[in-house]
Amino acid sequence: MGKISCKGRLDPQMAAALQKQVELVPPSADLAQLPLADIRQMYNHERRFWNADAPPMETIENHTVDGPCGAVSVRLYFPSPQRPLPGLIYLHGGGWVVGNLDTHDKIMRLLALRSGAAVVGVDYHLAPEHRFPTQLDEVLAVLAHIRRRGNAWGLVPSRLALGGDSAGANMSLSIAVSLRDQTPDPLKALLLFYGAFGLRDSGSRRLYGSLEDGMRKEDLDFYIKCYLNDSADEDSLRFDVFRADLSRLPFTYIGAAEYDPLVDDSVTLQRCLAEVGVPHTLHLYQGVLHGFLHLSRMVDKASQAIDDAAGVLREQLLVR
Repeated sequence: MGKISCKGRLDPQMAAALQKQVELVPPSADLAQLPLADIRQMYNHERRFWNADAPPMETIENHTVDGPCGAVSVRLYFPSPQRPLPGLIYLHGGGWVVGNLDTHDKIMRLLALRSGAAVVGVDYHLAPEHRFPTQLDEVLAVLAHIRRRGNAWGLVPSRLALGGDSAGANMSLSIAVSLRDQTPDPLKALLLFYGAFGLRDSGSRRLYGSLEDGMRKEDLDFYIKCYLNDSADEDSLRFDVFRADLSRLPFTYIGAAEYDPLVDDSVTLQRCLAEVGVPHTLHLYQGVLHGFLHLSRMVDKASQAIDDAAGVLREQLLVR
């Protein structure tokens, strides 16, 4: 339990959405004691409500790419008949343990529609059945495939962005560092929504997090334990990305939630990027919690965050 109760401080729409989340799936006091199948079923059930009003899309295509653990499913969202289009490779959140293309369907549709770019969702294999760095290597395999054969999919392989929320943001930053020294580097922008980038303790981790939002220290520890093989992985530059060289990255949008235990990760990342001269913008959305991006059905600030990120995609992928 965090030291600060945010209930009286939340944006009224966020408070109403949190109550709806609790009604849909009552919070669990100890995730480690629940079967993984139950955890995933509850997460999927709750996300179905938030995706129920997803807007129609011009074209949706499903493909697979060979990865280190077999086929990786990918889903392409095209907002218009135009081909080829620049694309955003999107990595869903869920602590590496839950989530899939369906749980983040509306987010990807909105990013495509509001930016004009294609969105490519990657259904990487989940932990703990598949542990670090399997997921990173799967996404790298998808990106390599797009660089070779993206034109056949209707994409412009030289004009790509990479992004995701929460665990997906962590992986996106890690992969961007891996790709930076390749020639040519296809990434023109990063979209990082409320990620964990390497802090193990911070003011925000001490202050925030509750049973209702599923972001207590016990919850975060559960996801990390599922994802990593052992404590040595916590020092890997592919996980603790703050330990890596962050210079020469593409334009980076950082979206953070005010009452998120991970908000200090975003603020620290902003300072790191400023120090090494990486162009970036940090948007701190007031009065909302971790995961708010899903909640555009009830929370206007979720819609605003998607608009802001879509604007970055337009500027970095389409206008130039």
